[in-house]
Amino acid sequence: MACVLEAPLRMSVLSEVTASSRHYVDRLFDLDPQKVLQGVMLLYLLQQETSSTELRTECAVVLGSLAMGTENNVKSLLDCHIIPALLQGLLLPDLKFIEACLRCLRTIFISPVTPEDLLYTGPDHQTILFNHGAVQNIAHLLVSTSYKVRMQALKCFSVLAFENPQVSMTLVNVSVDGELLPQIFVKMLQRDKPIEMQLTSAKCLTSMCRAGAIRTDDSCIVLKTLPCLVRMCSKERLLEERVEGAETLAYLIETDVELQRIASITDHLIVMLADYFKYPSSVSAITDIKRLDHDLKHAHELRQAAFKLYASLGANDEDIRKKIIETENMMDRIVNGLSESSIKVRLAAVRCLHSLSRSVQQLRTSFQDHAVWKPLMKVLQNAPNEILVVASSTLCNLLLEFSPSKEPILESGAIELLCSLTQSENLALRVNGIWALMNMAFQAEQKIKSDILRGLSTEQLFQLLSDSDVNVLMKTLGLLRNLLSTRPHIDHIMSTHGKQIMQAVTLILEGEHNIEVKEQTLCILANIADGTTAKELIMTNDDILQKIKYYMSHSNAKLQLAAMFCISNLIWNEEEGSQERQDKLRDMGIVDILHKLSQSSDPNLCDKAKTALQQYLA
Repeated sequence: MACVLEAPLRMSVLSEVTASSRHYVDRLFDLDPQKVLQGVMLLYLLQQETSSTELRTECAVVLGSLAMGTENNVKSLLDCHIIPALLQGLLLPDLKFIEACLRCLRTIFISPVTPEDLLYTGPDHQTILFNHGAVQNIAHLLVSTSYKVRMQALKCFSVLAFENPQVSMTLVNVSVDGELLPQIFVKMLQRDKPIEMQLTSAKCLTSMCRAGAIRTDDSCIVLKTLPCLVRMCSKERLLEERVEGAETLAYLIETDVELQRIASITDHLIVMLADYFKYPSSVSAITDIKRLDHDLKHAHELRQAAFKLYASLGANDEDIRKKIIETENMMDRIVNGLSESSIKVRLAAVRCLHSLSRSVQQLRTSFQDHAVWKPLMKVLQNAPNEILVVASSTLCNLLLEFSPSKEPILESGAIELLCSLTQSENLALRVNGIWALMNMAFQAEQKIKSDILRGLSTEQLFQLLSDSDVNVLMKTLGLLRNLLSTRPHIDHIMSTHGKQIMQAVTLILEGEHNIEVKEQTLCILANIADGTTAKELIMTNDDILQKIKYYMSHSNAKLQLAAMFCISNLIWNEEEGSQERQDKLRDMGIVDILHKLSQSSDPNLCDKAKTALQQYLA
């Protein structure tokens, strides 16, 4: 976005302006808006180390004056990244310059167009403040006699510590008047303290816990922070407090199974959250227009917060998921949430659905009863990447072989959709697209497998097999392995795509890949070797046979075992042509390697080698 300042501003002449920069400042007095645009060079001068301190101070003053103008002026300054420039200015030793930068920052942050989270929450801003001694300088304000001062200090710590391990690890060891900060925060959590103070203290302790500075089983988390946040979700609290309480609690318990279990049985939280969906109350019941307006304003935020917390609660435990789904009209609420106008609510609803979709039991019952796949497919048709990532992860679960949703999803054009996801520049979408196809191909009919290969195209398959991300590569190999299962399918696919698949296998076995990738690739070869006609593609490829022989003698037992599966399938004497195959492999020295492996200390290798040798004796 262009940096455009709407109106010229009259001001005192700068105390010092170098000859080379004078014309840029003069532009600010010009009536031509295009010349005003060039006045933004002030910001450039402010950051130049070659500018004198006096000039930089005057630039900060002038920028502060511009920020007092229209909201468009503030937007333009924000677009020009004025905040990082001013924050850097705080590192200089000159007090007048620091004061000018602070005044300008204050003016910008007073403006309604400035996002509140621009300061402190950006890692760069947090680091600048941290390095400048913010923690030590603010800590003593927590024991100020003024409530307002204590609250501002507390708020500052809550945003400084958010997703910042460096700050959090420091806070845990800072003491004020002989008392450590976590102890001070816990005192501020007490029920007799103002709600604002309780909530903000809980946010501080939550950030410190998520950063690893406080253990999740510490009593200050389990017995103080978590119960405080659950209290904030109750009907007695204001709607905005309930939103903040639920969102903070969702963040606190998001990755910890035990905290999820504790929260789920605290104060009937799961049932309590159902009330979040009941706003706004029916219009006839509200005579106060202001109350209706207030409820409407917070209704989206309440639903978003409830979905987020349900998602965290149900992330791991099957019993908790069951309780959530059995909560009044829960599945209907999620389905409705998927089509809400608010992107934030839609995202939270999809996250909740994803969390619950990890349950095998629910996939077979509630998800099928409510045809959840329909609105989910609709979400996947047209949504921002942030929603697409979670929605496609959910679809992966709905496509597992035991899910009744698998068939209708296939019929609704999922293959084309998922194939398009594999071409995304977004890594998570590529992984989810190929993962879902892998699940779809598991024990699938031949037609579905052919449709997948047709939808992907050989070119795209190679692209995925050469992806720099190992997750994409592993899921693509998993897809190939699932496609190449059951003999008729193996033979059919290898008759149409054999040359390309063998080429891909060769490339991977020759490449610099980890053990898991090589093992998966050898397993694909073992599947091909199990085909009736497909195995000839291996037997007529001396390069591949030499590679299998090489991996039989590899130092890694997993790779040896996978290579032996290939050999076993090739020499199985009940199948046509087995004698010729056995003879060829004997001439290559395979039998000698099998004799060596039959003496292996690894029981799996030993057994597999003896079983293979028996084929030669039969």
